[in-house]
Amino acid sequence: MARLASGLWVAAYLARLGQAAIPAYVTARGDPGAGAVIVRIATLDGRAQALQRTTDPASGARRWTTLAEGAEAEVDAVLARARARDPDLWLIEIEDRAGRTLLDEPGLDA
Repeated sequence: MARLASGLWVAAYLARLGQAAIPAYVTARGDPGAGAVIVRIATLDGRAQALQRTTDPASGARRWTTLAEGAEAEVDAVLARARARDPDLWLIEIEDRAGRTLLDEPGLDA
């Protein structure tokens, strides 16, 4: 199956979040065709989580896994290092007290 270009996926994801009234912002634009995407969730209590898509080497299945979790400053430091290593990286920030990402929904889960 062909993979959707990163820029299109990000636009669709932001639209889906908007429909659910979940505030989200692109804080770093990556390569529109093939940049990796990291989603940062701020629960507005000083804590955050960063999720990235990974591929299972055995099955080839793609899933979202935790890159960093904890105090916002600690998560931000991990993201700053990731962005310094990969300037094509997309960073999306969600602000939601319940920590909703919708990444488990069909079309967004992989």
